[in-house]
Amino acid sequence: MAEPPPGPVTTLREAVESIAAEAGQMALARFGTDFHRWEKTPGSPVCEVDIDIDRMLKVRLSALLPDAGWLSEETADNPARLACDRLWVVDPIDGTRDYIRARPGWCVSIALVERGRVVIGVLDAPARGEIWSAALGEGATLNGAALQAGSRTDFPGSRVPTDALPKADRDLVVVEKPNSIALRIAMVAADRADLVATLRWGNEWDIAAAALVASEAGAAVTDAVGIPLVFNKPRPQAFGVVASTRGIHRAAIARLADRAAAILG
Repeated sequence: MAEPPPGPVTTLREAVESIAAEAGQMALARFGTDFHRWEKTPGSPVCEVDIDIDRMLKVRLSALLPDAGWLSEETADNPARLACDRLWVVDPIDGTRDYIRARPGWCVSIALVERGRVVIGVLDAPARGEIWSAALGEGATLNGAALQAGSRTDFPGSRVPTDALPKADRDLVVVEKPNSIALRIAMVAADRADLVATLRWGNEWDIAAAALVASEAGAAVTDAVGIPLVFNKPRPQAFGVVASTRGIHRAAIARLADRAAAILG
C-alpha cells in the first residue's frame, strides 16, 4: 500500500529544516574567519553573522507563513506579536560565544509557536554535523533518525553538560557542554545527558525549539520550579529550564527548590 501524502505540519517542518540548513551554511561559511563582534550588554556577545542570518531568516520564514509574528534575539521586540496565533521564535546563532571562538557548540534555532505551544522545532548545528528536528505529536529526529530520551530513574549519577558542579551536586556526572543551551537540552533528547537545569531568567528564543525536540523524544521539560513552559508571553522569558529524563524530573526540581526560592524571593 502506498504511503499517504505528508500532512501540512510535516510539509512545513521540512520547509523549516531546509531554511535552517541554509542559515547554518551561511554561518558555517564564515565560521573561524574574521568578522565584527561586540557585546550588546556585558557578557552578551553578538556578531555581524548573527545579524545577517537574522535578516535572512525573517525574510524566508515570513514568506512561508505571512500571518505569523516574529520574536528573535536579534530583532527589536514588537508587541504586535501578541495578537498573532502563530509566531516564529528564532535565535540565529544560539551559542554565539562558541561561534566567535571557533568552537562547534552553536546552532541555528527555529521554533514555530501556535497559541503558546511549540509545534515545530529545528536546530541546525553544521559545525557538529547535526540537524535536530521535531513536530508536535510526530516525534523528534537527529539527522533523520528517531530520538528517544534515556530511562534513568536514579538522580545520583545523572549526566549533566556543565563545566563544573557545585559542591551540593557532586553526586552528578559532568559531560560535554556546548555553549548553546539549545544543544545542551537536545543532548537529553539523544540520551547523551540526563539533566539540563538553569536557574536564571532566560529568553524564549533560547529554549523554544529545543524544548520541543526534548519533549517529543520523551523527556520532561519545565521551568526551574516545575511549571510547564508557555511561549509568546508579553515578557518572553521563563525562570530557568529543567530538561531531564522523566524518571528524575521530580528529584531535579526538588534539588533546585531552595536555590530557586532564594532567587525568586
